[in-house]
Amino acid sequence: MSTLVIVESPTKARTIRQFLPQGFRVEASMGHVRDLPQSASDIPKEHKRAEWSKLGVNVEADFEPLYIIPEDKKKVVRELKAALKGVTELILATDEDREGESISWHLRELLAPKVPIKRMVFHEITAEAIRRALNDCRDIDEKLVHAQETRRILDRLVGYTLSPLLWKKIAFGLSAGRVQSVAVRLIVQRERERRAFRAGQYWDLKATLFAPKVTFPAQLVSVGGRAIASGKDFDPRTGQIVRGRAVLLLDEAVAVTLQERLRQAPWEVSSQEEKPSTRKPAPPFHHFHPTAGSQSQAAPLSPRHHAHCPVPLRTGLYYLHAHRLCAPVPTGDHSRPPMCLPDVW
Repeated sequence: MSTLVIVESPTKARTIRQFLPQGFRVEASMGHVRDLPQSASDIPKEHKRAEWSKLGVNVEADFEPLYIIPEDKKKVVRELKAALKGVTELILATDEDREGESISWHLRELLAPKVPIKRMVFHEITAEAIRRALNDCRDIDEKLVHAQETRRILDRLVGYTLSPLLWKKIAFGLSAGRVQSVAVRLIVQRERERRAFRAGQYWDLKATLFAPKVTFPAQLVSVGGRAIASGKDFDPRTGQIVRGRAVLLLDEAVAVTLQERLRQAPWEVSSQEEKPSTRKPAPPFHHFHPTAGSQSQAAPLSPRHHAHCPVPLRTGLYYLHAHRLCAPVPTGDHSRPPMCLPDVW
C-alpha cells in the first residue's frame, strides 16, 4: 500500500516526510495549479471570440469561471500526475483556509484520481500533530471552496473593469479591489450628499417650571394651533421647510416677541397624560462624534415671572433656542470638524 500526500510548499513537504510512515510519498503543488486567465494568450481558442473571455468569467452563464493551467504550473501538474500512478490513496494536505481548501479542490478536479481521496489538515509540523491529522481526515469543505471562488470572481470583475480607469485618471499600475472600490463608492455618495446639503435655521422656546415638590421642563410645540417647525421638517437639499408641512417657522424676532409675551402670561396645567417609558443606560466608553441633525445654543434669562393659577407654577429659567442644521460628516472621519458651527446667541 502506498499513499501520495500533496502539500502546498516544498519546504513543508521536506519537513513532514520524516513524520510519515513508510509507503508515504509527499509532493508539493507550489500553490495554486489552476487560475483564471491572466492574459489574452492564456485564453483557450474555443473561447477567444466570446466577449466575456477577457474577464475569464462567463457573465452570460451564471458567472461561471474559466480555469486554465498557467504556463509555469504545467510542469508541476505533469509531475503530480506521474506521482499519482501506482498509489492506492491520495491525501490532500493543503492549508486549512479558503485558499488551501480551493487548492485541494482544484487538485482533485485536475488530477481526477481513481483512488480514494482524503483531506488532511494540521496546524503544526510535529510527529504528534501529523499522526493525529492522519487519523482525523475529512472531505473537502465545499463551502470554503465556494467562498474562495466567489472572492476570486469578484476580484476579477471589479479589478478588470475599474483598474483601466485608474490607469487613465490617476496612475498606471494601480488596481481596484472588491473592498476598496465599494468603500470609495460609499465615500463619494456621502460627499455628494454633503455638498448637496443646504442649511436651515429655526427657533423655539423652552422653560423650566416649578410646582410644589416638582420641577419639570416645558417646550413650546404650537402657536395658534400650528405646530412649531423642528429639524425633521426641513428638506436637506433646499434648507427650506418640506413642501406640504403645515408648520410655523419661527425666526429670531418672532421668538423674542413670544418670549416677552409669555413672561407676562399666567401659566397653568390644562391636562395631564401618563405614558409608560423605558430608560436604558448609555453604552460604556461612548465616543461622541457630531453627525447630521440640529445643534443648539441656549441663552438663559433671569427668573422674574411668578404667576398665580389653579395649579401654581412659576417659571425659573427661560431658554431661547436657535437651531442651525449642519451638513452630515462622512462616517468614520473623526478628523474633520462639522460643516458649520452654531452661532452663539
